[in-house]
Amino acid sequence: MDDLKYKQKMQRRKEVQEQRLAERNQEKGLIIINTGNGKGKTTAALGMVMRSLGHGYKVAIIQFIKGAWEPAEKAVLGRWEGQLEFHAMGEGFTWETQDQARDTEKAIAAWEKALEYITNPEYRLVLLDEVNIALKLGYLDVKTVIAGLEQKPEDSHVILTGRGAPKELIEKADLVTEMTLVKHPFKEQGVKAQAGIEF
Repeated sequence: MDDLKYKQKMQRRKEVQEQRLAERNQEKGLIIINTGNGKGKTTAALGMVMRSLGHGYKVAIIQFIKGAWEPAEKAVLGRWEGQLEFHAMGEGFTWETQDQARDTEKAIAAWEKALEYITNPEYRLVLLDEVNIALKLGYLDVKTVIAGLEQKPEDSHVILTGRGAPKELIEKADLVTEMTLVKHPFKEQGVKAQAGIEF
């Protein structure tokens, strides 16, 4: 493609983009789901956390499954005292805990804590990390979670991460991303979880 044709093509594209932006001028708080078998659900959510903190917004993170270990994210994000609340409320992966009643109790306590932030208009973003796992395993009821999400202020955002997001939750959400596993070093190469990549 010669320079003139390229320039004309990009000019048309610019006009289309400007038209789209002009038509989409409203704002609203979003319910966002990161799900699927691929890696990166929490990592993508933490990117939005960083953006929100950069804008000066108050943020809360509630981890539903992780918690028996101190994740590196908490060590870094703990520096945002006063602007960010971080609660790792699980006791670790479910195959480690092996106590369904206790896991359910912990998930319910995490949900009750999450609801405090979801309904608080001071918090612009609330991340419910691995809540989809708690729903999938039956530790929480999807109707209870949806009812809680309906209480959020108009301009606040809630991100729900974890594999196996329930259909009803997906229908309620504004933005759903499914991470697809194409290749993973743990499975194909026997490479263990590594600092800075998985934790």
